[in-house]
Amino acid sequence: MSSRRAFLKASGALGLGALVLPAFTAHAAPERPYGNPLNTSPTTLWYPAPADEAKIIEQGLPIGNGRLGALVGGGVEKDFLYLTDVTLWTGELNDALDGDGQFSYDPTHFGTFSLLAKLYVDVPGHAGATGYRRALDLSNGIVTTTYTHGGKQYRREIFASHPDDVVIVRLKGPNQTGTINLAGAHGEPAVGDAPHTAAVFTGSFANKLAYSGVVTAFSPDGTVAVSGSQLTFTGCSDLVIVFSGGTNYVPDAAAGFLDPLVEPAAIALGKAAVRARADALLHTHVADYRKRYDRQRVDLGRSTDAQRAMDTWTRLQARASSTVPDPELEASYLQFGRYLTITGSRDNLPLNLQGLWLSNNNPDWYSDYHTDINVQMNYWLAGRAALSDSFEAFSDYCLAQLPAWSNQTQAFFQDSRNRFRNTNNRVAGWTVAFSTNIYGGNGWWWHPAGNAWLCQSLFEHYEYTLDRDYLAKIYPLLKGACEFWEARLVETPQGLVDDHDWSPEHGPQDARGMSYAQEIVHDLFGKYRIATDVLRRDQSYGRRVSALRDRLYLPVVSPKTGMLQEWMSPDDLGETTHRHLSPLVGFFPGDRIAHDKSPAALLDGVRKLLITRGMESYGWGLAWRAACWARLRDAEKAYELVLKVIRPSISYSNGTAPNFFDMYSFGDRSIFQIDANLGAPTAMLEMLLYSRPGVIDLLPALPSAWKTGSVTGIGARGGFSVDLEWRDGKVTRAVVRSVGGTETEVRAGRWSKKVKLRKGQSVTLRP
Repeated sequence: MSSRRAFLKASGALGLGALVLPAFTAHAAPERPYGNPLNTSPTTLWYPAPADEAKIIEQGLPIGNGRLGALVGGGVEKDFLYLTDVTLWTGELNDALDGDGQFSYDPTHFGTFSLLAKLYVDVPGHAGATGYRRALDLSNGIVTTTYTHGGKQYRREIFASHPDDVVIVRLKGPNQTGTINLAGAHGEPAVGDAPHTAAVFTGSFANKLAYSGVVTAFSPDGTVAVSGSQLTFTGCSDLVIVFSGGTNYVPDAAAGFLDPLVEPAAIALGKAAVRARADALLHTHVADYRKRYDRQRVDLGRSTDAQRAMDTWTRLQARASSTVPDPELEASYLQFGRYLTITGSRDNLPLNLQGLWLSNNNPDWYSDYHTDINVQMNYWLAGRAALSDSFEAFSDYCLAQLPAWSNQTQAFFQDSRNRFRNTNNRVAGWTVAFSTNIYGGNGWWWHPAGNAWLCQSLFEHYEYTLDRDYLAKIYPLLKGACEFWEARLVETPQGLVDDHDWSPEHGPQDARGMSYAQEIVHDLFGKYRIATDVLRRDQSYGRRVSALRDRLYLPVVSPKTGMLQEWMSPDDLGETTHRHLSPLVGFFPGDRIAHDKSPAALLDGVRKLLITRGMESYGWGLAWRAACWARLRDAEKAYELVLKVIRPSISYSNGTAPNFFDMYSFGDRSIFQIDANLGAPTAMLEMLLYSRPGVIDLLPALPSAWKTGSVTGIGARGGFSVDLEWRDGKVTRAVVRSVGGTETEVRAGRWSKKVKLRKGQSVTLRP
């Protein structure tokens, strides 16, 4: 369909001819009354000044609906939104190897996540406003800007609605006049034959991904006119700006991940045609958002009145320079991680290195899916934070990519140039590289154990939900990974070991039997056996895999260093304080090694390795360390590491930006990576509750700063949810609910009780 025909269809069949302004008035479309679903005592991040556009990645406030995202600047006379669609990627299948047998890793072949558009709202007459405040309301999922001008109060509300699949910008306040400009982020001109009620651009990449962006606006009292990429509004006391956009990406490997019949502009125009009243749009969004957000309430104690009076950036700096705890600030950081999960992972692609949020078209590492900690850390939080449904974007992504991953493994893994190939010349199943894109493509080096680590995350989601249908859905991923490892393992006097490999991301690149692979494959084989028994499928193969598991070499403590060995050597062959904790995957996120069941000498080897790695790293490295110290029940070390994540990023240092994004120090600049924003809240919840199937341990690593508090809806592996209250460091009440689990042992210090429930039942415990 031609561009012009698509727009004619959109303006007719989608009813856009009805958008002539100012025909719509407050009485034009009677609607059913809406109650007010807003939380009137919200958790907020707030600031006394707008964001600097040059620093939008550090200061812009994020919104999202799982597909569309934006960073909001909050300027008065010139506001701006940097808009994304999670499927807007350059690149391709990338199904060729470089000269060393590894994959190319560049923005042309591998590709990169990109900005979709920039939206500017200009109200030049409001320069010199006073009483300014902008805020991210975590409880309701909206960004607000309020100020006074000419003695009158003005308010803006910006949110990304999942039910309506649009971004809304609402301007409230008397007699507002200005302009709205939409600019595609890749130099696209406005479409000349667009409907006269909307500004539209379209574009396409060399990979044939087509995309579009649309903005329209309406007001019950003022007027709105459109000319090219600009809308002009005059005399509006209530203006609603609606943005929509999209691509023709589809999660289907057989279709090459593109649908040539999809017209992104027509779809975006249809969605932008929403004409519900402004309050109804807001209430629909908030009601939908709160269904997820309200599942978990977090109270770590009360902060002081002086702390509460500070704006967020001042408060971050004050906490870093003081020994006085600020428990409400720390609770808001945990809730910010939940906010990013809700807004960034829903019904579409999963969270990548930057989630939904970009400031330019060349993000570091292409904002890809890193398979050796980062994408896994992005989803550690979901099950623990009562957001299991946000995990589905990740599992759906893996399933959609599986055909391409399998084909590439079969075609290329045994290439003679690949230093990680199987020396027995057998190959089966699938694996991935260290980086993956959205087109089935791999990038950078092969990562043999990446399949097992992805499967660990996938199976852990099952442990939180005990959803058999979900387990059946991911079963092909589990089985294919086992087939790969059955073909790869090498027989040695010490047992079955991984072939030539690299412990992420340091040390020799040709080591056999490194602890990382041994632990993660041990976990994979065990989880697969459970899956075959639960589903009553391939049980003979499950027994065969279980027998292989029993023959695996498992890591030991070095007699030379006293640390858990990272390689099959008593020597430390890598960087002593390396950022990764790869040899500890069997301790966290795995639990082959656990505080209550492992020999003291093995736990001491874990502790010594953690001590050697140190208490400084990038944000995600600190988050991983914090979770490990929580598993060792060292509450104060875990808390210290959480505080190091939250410390302010100043002069490009590692730490937290004013908008709470985690910043990764990179020489003369800093980089946003979302993993720590999700990993540190995970560690915080691990400090409050440890679980594995059959065990729920309450307050295993409670720091003195959180001596009294409560949390609701903490997910517990084995199919349970827990509401928890404590005072002076002791559990006072716990409500355990079954979401599918039947038996577990609940522990609190030396107290324990076995619990038996049916799905939907709960029990209240007072240790």
